Amino acid sequence: MANRFASGKHAIAECDRCGFRFKLKELRRERIKNQVRNVLVCANCWDPDHPQLQLGLYPIEDPQAVKNPRPDRSYPQSRSIQWGWNPVGGANSITGAPNDLELVLELGTVTVS
Repeated sequence: MANRFASGKHAIAECDRCGFRFKLKELRRERIKNQVRNVLVCANCWDPDHPQLQLGLYPIEDPQAVKNPRPDRSYPQSRSIQWGWNPVGGANSITGAPNDLELVLELGTVTVS
């Protein structure tokens, strides 16, 4: 069966975005969210389909935690945490000995002119 449309090689069309006239074969269809829309735009107005519009279309597995984790018991010094409470310093988490945090303060004066 023959094609029922004219070839359109000399047809003139209008860009759906800017409104300028172009040859019909120079206009391109826009894709939004990976779907072709019935919007014909010129080369200056054409935007490629942005990848951020395709979020959620593809399943992404990104596990963050380890199943059944176990603490590292081989380095006791790695578990020695210096707590900073009351108001500064405190005690070591394992031995209870005071840690080496110290408060350093300087006091000055403010003059208003």
